[in-house]
Amino acid sequence: MIQNRFVLLFFLSPFLFGNVLYSQNRIPSQKEITELTTEATNLMKEGKFEKSLVKSRIALKYAIIAKDDNAIATCYNIIAANFDELTEPDKAFFYYQKGLINANRTTNNQLKNWLNNNLGNIYCFDKKQYTKGISHYKKSLEYSTKNRDSAEIVFTKLNITWAYFDIGRFNDGLPYLKFINKYHDKFGNESSNGVLNMLNGMYSSYNDEPQKAKSYFQKAIQLGIEQDFKSDLAFAYLEYSKFLLKNDDHKKAYKNLDLYNATNAKVIDEDKRKKVNVAGINLELDEYKREIDVIETKYKTKQQILLEQQSKNKQISLIIISLLILIIILFYFLFQNTRLKQKNKLKDIQSKIQEKIINASINGQEIERKKIANFLHDNISALLSAAGLHLSVFSSKNQLEVEEIVKTKLILREAHDKVRDLSHELLPSLLTRFGLCYTLNDLCEKNSNSRINFEYSSTMKTTVRYNDDFEIKIYSIIMELLNNIIKHSGATNAFIGIEEKNKSLFIHVRDNGKGFDSADYYTIEGFGLNQIKARINNIGGEITIISKVKSGTSIQIRAPITYQ
Repeated sequence: MIQNRFVLLFFLSPFLFGNVLYSQNRIPSQKEITELTTEATNLMKEGKFEKSLVKSRIALKYAIIAKDDNAIATCYNIIAANFDELTEPDKAFFYYQKGLINANRTTNNQLKNWLNNNLGNIYCFDKKQYTKGISHYKKSLEYSTKNRDSAEIVFTKLNITWAYFDIGRFNDGLPYLKFINKYHDKFGNESSNGVLNMLNGMYSSYNDEPQKAKSYFQKAIQLGIEQDFKSDLAFAYLEYSKFLLKNDDHKKAYKNLDLYNATNAKVIDEDKRKKVNVAGINLELDEYKREIDVIETKYKTKQQILLEQQSKNKQISLIIISLLILIIILFYFLFQNTRLKQKNKLKDIQSKIQEKIINASINGQEIERKKIANFLHDNISALLSAAGLHLSVFSSKNQLEVEEIVKTKLILREAHDKVRDLSHELLPSLLTRFGLCYTLNDLCEKNSNSRINFEYSSTMKTTVRYNDDFEIKIYSIIMELLNNIIKHSGATNAFIGIEEKNKSLFIHVRDNGKGFDSADYYTIEGFGLNQIKARINNIGGEITIISKVKSGTSIQIRAPITYQ
């Protein structure tokens, strides 16, 4: 009933006082309206919201009678600001909008600035409609810029920065933050130092500057505590906890999150008390005591039942806590397991990317080698042969055996031989003419000597041919394995065997060398085994490496055959 009485008074008061004006049959003066709005504003600053609302409603009635759009907009702004202070955003929003409609009919840029800024606050921080909120902030900035009000410009840009940062659009908010950092000391309000430090902390965290971010956040929290701005302090705790969580400092993150919750609860509690005061809910102390006495008398006889109930509640609480701990543990292990899977998946992706890069490089090298070999054989070698032939014909026709001509012929023959050797090294002519089996047999014979013997075995005819690219890739893989045996193994005997089964080529390479730990082959430098594995994967094959220190090495390869 008390609440209804005050609310009724609030809504009827303008009409009661307005009737006096009507009875006087005159239009209120601007001075009367200004005095009322000033008094209403001062009462709001003192926290006397119900009185401020009454005065501002009377002033509004006067302004409407006077048809003064500027005064009407001012009154709406004061009424909305009271509701804003009482955390009644919907009511505040309604009156701010009405105020802006009237303000837009005036040339009062300062009032338009305030109303747009206040609407921006509600859109961003109550309705979570950031696009509309930022739009109002920018309109507010236009009016404060027209007025050349440096303090208002800094204040509005602070709000714009906060709005952009709150939705993660740090690059959009950065120009405004730079402006504030530059001019805040000169034109800014000391009370917003905490917010500015928090914004700098948020950007430093986004920009991966943890030390700067930590320093800014701690300064923001310290200023919030010193100035007793609980709302700003709560936001500082929240953003600091996000920063700590991002940097895996979970303990401090949860601690600051608790501080945010506690501080925010105080803010909410203070807001509730404001509302209660405005609604007129003030119980007398003796009435409160009498109610307590009645409650104590009523439940005194049930004390034993309550004790039993408390005991049961404790047991239930213990069970619930145990279940919660168990759930937390399960979630922790699930989180760790998910994280491990993600890491393994990332490693697989990185490995595949690396493999593709290697394959692309190898394929490119093989194509270039083939091009260069063909060019040397078909062009350079042919040109050198032709030059030598022409020189020989010239010598025989003219019966000249001049020393310079003889030397030139020798140089041309040597150049021809070197070009031919280089061409065969890049792309063995045996491979292109006679195929893989014949070339591997020849390769083993050429590399066998008094220090190491290469044994070759094949279940296939030497005339068997496959796709050219397939033969070149298999030859390159085996060639690389032979080079490893010669350079690194220290072996005296080696074996290379190939056989065809079920449309797959099986390659066996063994040596009696010093071997290595096959479990760690991917970390050994110089062997090129990772490149060999990448080549085999590129043709859809498989490789198995079995090796032990001082026990030799055995490598088995299966490659799907690509026929001509």
